[in-house]
Amino acid sequence: MTLTDSVITLRPLEPTDRDAMFAAVVESIAEISPWLPWAHSAYAPSETAAFIGTASQWWAERSQFPFGIFDAATGAFIGGTGVTHVNQQNRYANIGYWVRTSRAGRGIAPRAVRLAARFAFETLSMHRVEIAAQPENFASRRVAEKVGATFEGVFRNRIFKRGQPYPAALYSLIPEDLSEPLVSAPQSPEIL
Repeated sequence: MTLTDSVITLRPLEPTDRDAMFAAVVESIAEISPWLPWAHSAYAPSETAAFIGTASQWWAERSQFPFGIFDAATGAFIGGTGVTHVNQQNRYANIGYWVRTSRAGRGIAPRAVRLAARFAFETLSMHRVEIAAQPENFASRRVAEKVGATFEGVFRNRIFKRGQPYPAALYSLIPEDLSEPLVSAPQSPEIL
């Protein structure tokens, strides 16, 4: 499964992405660690490898769908996004994202969210996706606003990280919120 808008490409992570992903995380620790519990000062290559292995398992189980974000022209690793917390019964999921520090502020995260949301709606048959960000995470909240997500309020104890509950500003998208079609490379039937 490869998704693109000709500027970025989303695809499942592969073992060969380990070094590029690790370098991007290390470069970005100061900016992403307040928001992402897995990003810490002692982050190691083995953690990247373990995540990529787990991500492959999630894809196989159809429980979560993590993507790497890559530059469509160069193939450089830019960050990560994914459709997570998939609720098949009620047809909703979450979308999370991060972009390496050296590529932040260039509209990459909104592009990634649009592609991931289209995937959730068109491939997974979701009817709603949510973006939950701590209220102080203004960069993440700006991304939600740029893609046209509806702000629904601040929800108490919505995020649990590092053993503590935190409130979250909750945004939602429904299929009607996105108008452009999904651009996808051919997909193999065993993945979907």
